[in-house]
Amino acid sequence: MHTDSIFDIATTTAFEEMALTIFGMQYAENQVYREFCGYLNKRPADVRSLTDIPFLPNGFFKSKKIISKGKKSQIVFTSSGTTGSLTSKHLVSDLGVYEKSFRKAFAHFYGDISEYCVLALLPSYLEREGSSLIYMADDLIKKSGHWKSGFYLDNLKGLKDQLTQLEAAGTKTLLIGVSFALLDMVEKHPVKLQHTLIMETGGMKGRRKELIREELHQILKSGFGVSNIHSEYGMTELLSQAYSKGDGRFETPPWMKIMIRDTEDPLTFHPSEKTGGINVIDLANINSCTFIATQDLGKVHPDGSFEVLGRFDQSDVRGCNLMVL
Repeated sequence: MHTDSIFDIATTTAFEEMALTIFGMQYAENQVYREFCGYLNKRPADVRSLTDIPFLPNGFFKSKKIISKGKKSQIVFTSSGTTGSLTSKHLVSDLGVYEKSFRKAFAHFYGDISEYCVLALLPSYLEREGSSLIYMADDLIKKSGHWKSGFYLDNLKGLKDQLTQLEAAGTKTLLIGVSFALLDMVEKHPVKLQHTLIMETGGMKGRRKELIREELHQILKSGFGVSNIHSEYGMTELLSQAYSKGDGRFETPPWMKIMIRDTEDPLTFHPSEKTGGINVIDLANINSCTFIATQDLGKVHPDGSFEVLGRFDQSDVRGCNLMVL
């Protein structure tokens, strides 16, 4: 299969056909995924629709090498974690697929990156190696071509001065930041913005008390003087991202889909407007695993958008005893 075809999908029928084709490939070529399907008694002959496909719990990325037979990793993306804890490792055999995924997704929702000055406030990610978010932000900074684009670690005063200068020049700006760092920014150096899009990537990373989204966004809107806070939904185990433009509803690019599983029976799926575990189909994960069961809780709306409503810890995950296999 030519990977470019993943990003040409235009209809739900084409998506389902592609997903089923990739399922067959990964069943044949990914030993860990095939064994997982075997424990569920699911084989290609049993899988005729998206709801028949087994979704691999993302915890497998902590203990197993999830990669198709014959593929070698070009880069390994790792999740953040406390000292001594197991972290997820995503073996990526083709960085070109990841680059195409995030570039096309950004353009799909926000237009040409070259129209922006890109400022990244991602200290917890910059302070470690292997972050897929840093890889994406670095690429967007370079592709923006703006001479003021760049990363900020802890120089919040410098970031405020930079934003002030860009505002005075009327420059279209994207500030992408981890939640705790954006909160630090508005507490220490509030600034009123008109030409800047604020995008939070979630996470307090143990630096602050977790806040519900509405509370976080209200503080950030007040501190930055903006009417909306945008959000990015991604994770180490995925090569695609979903975006929210401010109402807490995320939208996926055409090659990504969210399905909601029952928290008591992970092989059963909920209709729209009912809360459950978030399962992701990410066609860009063509050489690892396309079908991922996350530990996030959420719900899908009739228009296909979705909300993230929280997380459940491992003790709450039903039917995931296969994690120990």
